[in-house]
Amino acid sequence: MNPISTATANTGTLQVPGASLYYEVRGAGPLVVLVGAPMDADSFAPAADLLASDYTVVTTDPRGIHRSPVDDRDRDSTPEMRADDLARILTHLDAGPAAVFGSSGGAVSALALVQAHPELVHTVVAHEPPLDELLDDREELRVKTDDIIDAHLSGDVVGAWRKFLALANIHLPEEVFQQMFAGERDAQTEADEYFQHAHMLRPTTRWCPDVAALRSVPTRVLVGLGEESAASSANAPHGRSPRNSASNPPCSPADTSVSPRIRPRSPLVCAPCCGRAERTVPGDLSGRSEPAS
Repeated sequence: MNPISTATANTGTLQVPGASLYYEVRGAGPLVVLVGAPMDADSFAPAADLLASDYTVVTTDPRGIHRSPVDDRDRDSTPEMRADDLARILTHLDAGPAAVFGSSGGAVSALALVQAHPELVHTVVAHEPPLDELLDDREELRVKTDDIIDAHLSGDVVGAWRKFLALANIHLPEEVFQQMFAGERDAQTEADEYFQHAHMLRPTTRWCPDVAALRSVPTRVLVGLGEESAASSANAPHGRSPRNSASNPPCSPADTSVSPRIRPRSPLVCAPCCGRAERTVPGDLSGRSEPAS
């Protein structure tokens, strides 16, 4: 991969049911889509610039965030809706099938996309999908998630972020936290954070993948985690992984040791929804892989 890219981002908007979607396209080559939720296109711009030397790279603002306004800001943004949005963008661009990398809520969107439209995606890497419903302490997680939402809606935005980071097992030095979350906020940031907590967090963390469907599609489905973290579920927040889920969860967990809330470390290892672990081949998003040692 060429480490230097001078690609220009071509921007566009697409009208979809209930929203106007903003997207950016860089580079030329096989199609790669970088997906976040609530992260917007700007969050992926440095990675997109690097990838654009070898790939056509698409980034978006998810519905309700930044430059993708919705008709009704009181309506939830669900993984199914965001998956449909991505499918419409891919169909509009007519450049696929794509390799899709989704992070956090974007990983949930990416999995929902594969479930609904596997023909549009040849490979998906789901990085840290917060699939709380696969965990045996999902009821406790629901309560904590509701507590985050209630704190934000009551006006305690800083407290909501403290609770969010604690639940996500993200530990920041206090001065960094203060700089990121306790300082003056512009109107767009305030609006995006409100929409995230009021209308994205709950439907995202309570989404349940159809594991049987994901196993049956031709799409290569990988869940990203840290190589060291994979060795023990004790490294995962709550000491849980989908393999340790209760015997009768509301949906069946994937047959891997992937924890939805592991904070990955490099190098990245990917666990397929069924089968052995694989290590992604650096610089290649064509679908090749090699066995993990």
